[in-house]
Amino acid sequence: MSSLLEAGFGRSPDVPVARLATPVVPLTPLREGVLELDHLSLHWGGRLDGVRVAWRVTGNPNGPLVAALGGISAGRVVADIGTREKGWWSEVIGEGKALDTERYQVLGIDFLGGSGATTGPRPGQTNFPSISTYDQAEVLKRVVEHLRATSLAAIIGASYGGMVALAFAERYPQIVKHAIAISAADRPHPMATAWRSVQRAIVRYAAKNGDSPEGLRLARALAMATYRSPEEFAARFSGAPARIDGRFQFPVEAYLLARGDAYAATYVPEAFVCLSESIDLHTVDASRIRVPVTLIGILEDQLIPISDLRSLRARLGGGAALVELSSLYGHDAFLKEGAALEPVFARALEGQAGQS
Repeated sequence: MSSLLEAGFGRSPDVPVARLATPVVPLTPLREGVLELDHLSLHWGGRLDGVRVAWRVTGNPNGPLVAALGGISAGRVVADIGTREKGWWSEVIGEGKALDTERYQVLGIDFLGGSGATTGPRPGQTNFPSISTYDQAEVLKRVVEHLRATSLAAIIGASYGGMVALAFAERYPQIVKHAIAISAADRPHPMATAWRSVQRAIVRYAAKNGDSPEGLRLARALAMATYRSPEEFAARFSGAPARIDGRFQFPVEAYLLARGDAYAATYVPEAFVCLSESIDLHTVDASRIRVPVTLIGILEDQLIPISDLRSLRARLGGGAALVELSSLYGHDAFLKEGAALEPVFARALEGQAGQS
């Protein structure tokens, strides 16, 4: 059971509390497509030509539009609606869930530079340019304009998606009413960068030796050790090792390598390197963010220390709230703690209900 500690709610006069008034519809329509851009100038220099951006909208077509962005593995399929592909945030998004698709229409995109249908590095490509969270914000803005939406009621971003939400709030305050950033700060912590740097080095080393997938498998296994909490690992993996093929294998080892195998089977190694680097290049000017922001931090998160979020809240230029959750899932809590997130989302979004 997650505990919930709130700080700062009600301090922003810009977010009036109102009852939800969006009409409930019995069906959850689906729209999706690919936006084609002639070119895109990049924050770190250079440009990409012939950019394709895959997007998907699901939910009440009369409801406020909310963008939902996740970690570097997440994409446009946010919920288990209208597809055989499992939505990456199906715990949180859907009918009657924390982000209710009977009340809201939810926009998801495949990240630029990622492994989805949006433009990204090809397998074996080593010269794909560096991507900024500002570039992701620009891509999202182009999709919102393509959909002819006047604004986003909110961007709800978790992990890398939370970084993009903050970048969007800084750059385009006129078209977003609220930013909700889960396990994301205005810049990475050096310890988290240390872990990710080793992960990228593993993939690059394996690529030089002709086995990028094996490098990605090991890098993902290492990453999983940082996503969860020590308390969860102690509870799940304290059993004795098993002897396999003449050597011992520990329960936690088997778990991490299995997660690495699953990831390497579906993700492009060069895309992992690209977006992992993008996380570590991320920095925004908190003082320039003037839209209301709700920060959600996890006390057990090894990647985003709660002290970083407390500092960020103090530096944000607009109305800001910080919600602190306790979860054994650590950085991955945003994928698992739908019940804990529901009242936080409701509090942040109530003032936007009925607007589009």
